[in-house]
This record gives sequence, structure tokens and C-alpha cells, in this order.
Amino acid sequence: MLRILVVDDDQYIRELLEINLSKAGFSVVQAADGNDALVAFEKHQPDLILLDIMLPGKPGWQVCQDIRAKSNIPIIMISAKGEEVDKVTGLDLGADDYISKPFSPREVIARINAVLRRSGDNDSNEQEDLSRGNLYINMTQWIVRVGEQNISLTPKETELLWHLARHTNHVLSREQLLGSVWGYEYYGDARTVDVHIKRLREKLGVVPAEGWQIKTIWSVGYKFEVEAHEATST
Repeated sequence: MLRILVVDDDQYIRELLEINLSKAGFSVVQAADGNDALVAFEKHQPDLILLDIMLPGKPGWQVCQDIRAKSNIPIIMISAKGEEVDKVTGLDLGADDYISKPFSPREVIARINAVLRRSGDNDSNEQEDLSRGNLYINMTQWIVRVGEQNISLTPKETELLWHLARHTNHVLSREQLLGSVWGYEYYGDARTVDVHIKRLREKLGVVPAEGWQIKTIWSVGYKFEVEAHEATST
């Protein structure tokens, strides 16, 4: 049974989510503040975290950042704040999705299933290695390397990079990337893709790219462009 860690300072919301998640077949662990969330994460090793932003002790942003420093577990941020800047900040820190309050339990469960399904698809379907110039991706072991430097990416960042690299020199729209990487049940918007691309470029940029680049195609989407003799897979 998959375990969900629900982190929210509102007891009513925690209990509402636990009731509905339990009915959906999940095991649930609760935490009421940021510090307890980190303890529960280490103790219970959940499969996914529902994480509120406004928490006593330690804010959700910091909890997300602390967990991302050591784990690629899927994280869905939850908050009463619906501003674009809050959503982008959560995604910048490595969250996989973002839900604004008020929400319906059915919507939360749909998003959880979408995130978990995409993660499971990676394990079963993406088994080959892929090389583009000095970029190497191994989806079986979740290894991304530029030259001799290993790059630490979240699962969603790795999926996005893999999908772009598999479609060498093809322009992919933001909508296509949302559908392929996040799944058609994903409730986010095209801005999500932009945020992840920005983060990918920052992380990959620690080592100069040789023979490849991620190009922005204005008002359309993105293209993983490689030199002709580099467009091979091993």
C-alpha cells in the first residue's frame, strides 16, 4: 500500500484528506508543522508528500528544499495562496505539482495518481541509455551526466530532459510537453514547463554543453538541438 505524508497545520484538512485518501487505497501519515514533517519523512519513508506552504516551525518552502537535497520523492504543494509567484516558487524548489485551496479531495487524488503513474511509467518504459554530445542519461539508474559531472535532477526534470532529448531537433510545444511528461490529467499550465526548463538550464549549465543545446522557440515551445553527427543513441 502506497503511503502519503499529509503536512498541514489545519487538523480538519489533514483528517479530511486522510479519510478520502484511505478510501482511495492509500496509507496516510500526518504532520502538523514543518519540523514534524521532516521527522515523519525520515521515519515513515512515504511515497508522496502533500505539503502545505504556510506551516509553523518551518515553512513548506524550506521543508521542500530540505527534502529535495536528499530525495526525489514526488511533492505536491498545497496552499491558500493562489498567486502565480507562489506556484512558480514551489516549482523552482522542486515540487512536482501545486494545488490551491479550496480544493476537492477528488482533485487531490487525481493529481496524486497522475504524479505516481508518471513516476511508475519511467521505471517500466524508459530502460535504454541515451547520449547526446557530452550529455548522458540513464533512466534505469536515474543518472544524468554532462561530461564527467553527475547532475542532480528531480524525477520530473529528468523526464522532461529525456523527452526532449529523445525527440532530437524536433520542436515540441508546451502543451505537448505537458501531455507527455505530466500526463493529460495534469491540472497545471504551460508556465510549469517554462519553470522546469529554466531549472534544467541552471543545473545543466555547471558544465559547458558540447554538441547539444535546449533552444527556446518563441511562442511555440522548445527544441533539443544537436549537431548532425551527435544525433545518436546508445
